Amino acid sequence: MTADFEAQLRAVSLRVTRPRLAVLAALRDHPHVDTDTVIALVRMDQPTVSHQAVYDVLRALTDAGLVRRIQPAGANARYESRVGDNHHHVVCRSCGAIADVDCAVGHAPCLTASDDHGFEVDEAEVVYWGTCPGCATERTSQ
Repeated sequence: MTADFEAQLRAVSLRVTRPRLAVLAALRDHPHVDTDTVIALVRMDQPTVSHQAVYDVLRALTDAGLVRRIQPAGANARYESRVGDNHHHVVCRSCGAIADVDCAVGHAPCLTASDDHGFEVDEAEVVYWGTCPGCATERTSQ
């Protein structure tokens, strides 16, 4: 898998570095995590990496389109490596768990605006809110 990450970095003209590889691996294995979690995951492999290095890597990967930054209302920014397909998310109001939801209808941008006001729409962001199965079960057992 490291070879895939190296190819992805080179394809967007980014140098291959250990912190970049570690961040990509962390996001592959743990989608929708916040920055502090990314730092903790990266430090499991590279204990001396700084907070700033991880912040810089996340910014570079996001700017290059290898990582997607999402920020549901009232939550910290989260990161994921699933990019390029304009998928959406479902968020638990209770615990904050996030899961991917494939495109609502058809191809990107997935939804047609009732009035695009002359904009060339190329992406739609939809966040579904509700209660995850774990929180729903906990609620009904109380």
